[in-house]
Amino acid sequence: MLNEILKDYHVILASGSPRRQQFFKDLGLDFSIQLKEIEEIYPDHLKAEEISNYLAQLKASAFTDLQPNDILITSDTIVWHNNKALGKPKDLDEAAKMIASLSNDTHEVITSVCFTTTTQSKTVFQSTKVTFKAISKEEIEYYVKTYQPLDKAGAYGIQEWIGFIGITNLEGSYFNVMGLPTHLVYETLTQMATS
Repeated sequence: MLNEILKDYHVILASGSPRRQQFFKDLGLDFSIQLKEIEEIYPDHLKAEEISNYLAQLKASAFTDLQPNDILITSDTIVWHNNKALGKPKDLDEAAKMIASLSNDTHEVITSVCFTTTTQSKTVFQSTKVTFKAISKEEIEYYVKTYQPLDKAGAYGIQEWIGFIGITNLEGSYFNVMGLPTHLVYETLTQMATS
């Protein structure tokens, strides 16, 4: 359905995330993947969605050669906990510490998505509240050694073992926690193609 609406456009996903790429396939979209390296540094005064909005827009700014029918999609996900942003951990030790800090507490997962064409740029975001049970040291060690926490904000994937055994409550979009608020992407692309 979305493919038909977007038939006159070339959708570019600027993300190396296999989860985001799969979401685009599952939405039934024809798209190409283009990646540009940027340093994900943001001003210290930014908070919560201001950070993910800024980084999604920063990723878009690396693309200076868009064509008139291109829609570029960039995004960023952070975990916001105790007034602090948790990005991707540097190593397994930091991953274990991150998960331990989220244990027996509630945090927010915020994903921002920036849609850029030659004539406009629009950024949307979604926030989801996630509550973890008290996770034992052994459970954390098992997860960080068995799975791949280093490519995930907050060092965990909701769709993996830690999500199955650890998450007790969720307020908002599940897919947002996986890295893409799919309903917002669908809605925004539909609006851009039909307005």
